Amino acid sequence: MTTQLTNRPPSTGTALRRAAITLPLFRHAIWLMPAAFALHITEEYIGNFPAWVTEDVHGSFDYLAFDLNNLMFMAILVTLVFLNSRKTGPVRTFALVAFASGNLFWDGLFHLFMTPVLHQYSPGLVTAMLLYYPICILIGIIIVKQGIMTGRRFALALVAGLALFAFVVWYGLFHFAI
Repeated sequence: MTTQLTNRPPSTGTALRRAAITLPLFRHAIWLMPAAFALHITEEYIGNFPAWVTEDVHGSFDYLAFDLNNLMFMAILVTLVFLNSRKTGPVRTFALVAFASGNLFWDGLFHLFMTPVLHQYSPGLVTAMLLYYPICILIGIIIVKQGIMTGRRFALALVAGLALFAFVVWYGLFHFAI
């Protein structure tokens, strides 16, 4: 089932009709998230993200922690995507949106925020801006337009994702330092 968005021409009948946009199915579009995450991890690896965290952000991170965290996050993301590609449900979709927003949407904002704060490139910025945001916006539109979640429930899942992201940064990069 696809959803079509069309703009009806004004009642005057003289306006040009806009082309219909067909959105992909939710169960197909969500596979873009692990693909983007894999490319993002690659950019962070090449950009020496662990050293950037340790030297510039004043956290504590090494390649072993980087590898283990990303392996675990990818396994969780692929599992949630797989489950939602088979059958959506309120709990599993909420879990996917919360987890994915923490690891894609909010992580992208972190890279975007840290770049001007530190006056230097944050490893992961390019994939976050070029992949994370378009994919997150697309999936958000699909979720609401296809009735997968209400707008309110989607917003709550985003807030849960922000809390998850904050916890991951606090624990993973700063080891519960206050």
